[in-house]
Amino acid sequence: MKYERPLKTVLFEALSRPTPVIHVLIGPRQVGKTTIARQIQESIKIPTVYATADSPVPLDAAWVETSWRRAVAEAKTTNAPVLLILDELQKVRGWSETLKLLWDSRAPGPEIRVLIVGSSALLMQEGLTESLAGRFFLHRCTHWDYAECRDAFGWNLQQWLYYGGYPGAAAFTENEDAWKRYIADSLIETVVARDVLQMSKVAKPALLRHLFALAATLPAQAVSYSKMLGQLHDAGNTTTLAHYLKLLESAFLASGLEIFSRGRQRKRGSIPKLILWNNALVNALSTRSFAESTEDGVWWGRLVENAVGACLCNNLHAVEYTVTYWRQGNYEVDFVIARGNDLWAIEVKSGRGGKTEGLARFRALYPEARALIVGGPGIPLEEFFSRNVRSWLV
Repeated sequence: MKYERPLKTVLFEALSRPTPVIHVLIGPRQVGKTTIARQIQESIKIPTVYATADSPVPLDAAWVETSWRRAVAEAKTTNAPVLLILDELQKVRGWSETLKLLWDSRAPGPEIRVLIVGSSALLMQEGLTESLAGRFFLHRCTHWDYAECRDAFGWNLQQWLYYGGYPGAAAFTENEDAWKRYIADSLIETVVARDVLQMSKVAKPALLRHLFALAATLPAQAVSYSKMLGQLHDAGNTTTLAHYLKLLESAFLASGLEIFSRGRQRKRGSIPKLILWNNALVNALSTRSFAESTEDGVWWGRLVENAVGACLCNNLHAVEYTVTYWRQGNYEVDFVIARGNDLWAIEVKSGRGGKTEGLARFRALYPEARALIVGGPGIPLEEFFSRNVRSWLV
């Protein structure tokens, strides 16, 4: 399949002209980061040097320096700017310090433009903020949205809500059992084992896996840590669970949204609302088939609500936006978005009308909030998912 994500055009334009910064492409595994880098390599009008750290042998800073020297040699030979692409860079020990030294000591001559690619948010961002502050521009490669899967695979909305946004899994959708095995073995286990467990000290790896599996069974539901403790073996304490949820979030797998509160400090993590960043992560671990999922109105409503939450988590960066939910007694708002003094309250309806008392109650407490109803009597689901979520926050 030959398909170009919109992000490829953005990066291509940035790297086709002189640039004062290192460009960084970060995102989940198996969403096309390497493909984007290769597409840029094939189409850009300057020489390129591509190197990947995806090696069975651990690499160190010498690999980064060697790749840089290759780019410098190419620039001298061609007397032209050179694009250096370093893929899976988070696997290299000491990569950020070495890259900083090389970048800061650039000699006069043809420009070396740099694109680095990584899958681990925690490891990449640690290196960027500790050593490369002020020297990089971050591009986020998210899970595939509905419009991309529609254009690339011809999926309808129901298919995307069930199969999620992993392009490599599209070939398996005609055999649901094979698709579930592919997602579970090739994606979930790989990310947990290689990204989560290797990027931070995890005292109880089995607990982290069980926590993720539990979250997948409870998409878009608010579950207290005490209830989680009751369903998990060897669960430790609430602090451990909260920490493990943060690790899952840093690997673009799952988030525990906090309860919104303005004007006073929140009690962090008291009752997190569980959001999986891709519906494939939910349905691959579910015993329900595609047909059974669409026929179960309650479950399908959870999938729709989780998909909305996933869009928010994927597209609204935490530095600029906060994504939460709100609950007061029997009143609830599915999602609350804050950006500075701006506030949006989002209620999700899975194709039918429904009560909106929670939305009315929230706006009575926060009259400055702007309301959005997604689905049912509000924005049609097809229309909502066809546009970038930022376009709705106006």
